[in-house]
Amino acid sequence: MLGKIHLLEGDLDKAIEIYKKAVEFSPENTELLTTLGLLYLQLGIYQKAFEHLGNALTYDPTNYKAILAAGSMMQTHGDFDVALTKYRVVACAVPESPPLWNNIGMCFFGKKKYVAAISCLKRANYLAPFDWKILYNLGLVHLTMQQYASAFHFLSAAINLQPKMGELYMLLAVALTNLEDPENAKRAYAEAARLDKCQPLVNLNYAVLLYKQGEKEGALAQYQEMERSVRLLRDSGSLEFDSEMVEMAQKLGAALQVGDALVWTKPVKDAKSKHRTTSTGKAAGVQQPLGSNQALGQAMSSAAAHRKLPPGAGGTSQLTRPPSLPLEPEPAVEAHPAEASAPRREKREEDDPGVGVSSVRM
Repeated sequence: MLGKIHLLEGDLDKAIEIYKKAVEFSPENTELLTTLGLLYLQLGIYQKAFEHLGNALTYDPTNYKAILAAGSMMQTHGDFDVALTKYRVVACAVPESPPLWNNIGMCFFGKKKYVAAISCLKRANYLAPFDWKILYNLGLVHLTMQQYASAFHFLSAAINLQPKMGELYMLLAVALTNLEDPENAKRAYAEAARLDKCQPLVNLNYAVLLYKQGEKEGALAQYQEMERSVRLLRDSGSLEFDSEMVEMAQKLGAALQVGDALVWTKPVKDAKSKHRTTSTGKAAGVQQPLGSNQALGQAMSSAAAHRKLPPGAGGTSQLTRPPSLPLEPEPAVEAHPAEASAPRREKREEDDPGVGVSSVRM
């Protein structure tokens, strides 16, 4: 209970210390081991997360929360077939778990089986209609399939539930661009840039749109803002960009006659360990305070975001980090859009992640 109070206060470090002491007194308590594993997973400390989740499964091989968390980690690292095997076991215990079907859907998305992905995600949406991460993933998959009207529908619903997430506005702008509504696309890009000032993908896609509309001054301003964001990311040591994004930035720079920026001299290939799903949030995404079991599950929902962009878009994307998994069997689910590609979001179990695209944290 003291650990839960620390989670309500948003103090993860103290909560972890309390749960570590609890595990020392009760080393065979699978609930404590699973909770501690999920907390480590949320912080991205995968080795310790896997260790504690493995211990929980040793004492209780049917612990569906630990199995779902382990599957989420495998999914985050691209082992989709192994993750699906784990999820098959969970489906027997909790067949109506929204995070489970969200993660299964994003596994199929990673395997490029888009129809199966949409089917699973729509089942998750039926079970948890107000989970914005599921709506985000549905929008991402529809963007990838170039079904822009459907993507607009799901992304608009996600924005109504999560209005402070810049990635959603960026994906919405990509859909609007392909629906031939450049004015509203500009408004969506402007809002995305206002909410997320350190996401170069937003500025790059916005610059591409402005350049295509003949607004070279505005495109140049967004290009320079993108370079500023890249420098900030480089100084913070988190400089990982998709090769497609680097190539697009170089082409745009040449078209705007600003030359090749130093920040793009060494293209870095996108790391595929992001995901922001059931834990994955994220990826990326907005972290929410932990508290009750439901809040903890929500914060740990992994949103594996495999950001793939539909061929019609004109930007690029960058992968984000993975979200986390939930603790309780309640619904909860975590990419950045540009005009090129985007990540996918996975989700965890209890309450629980923009994608880069011209496309989301599975």
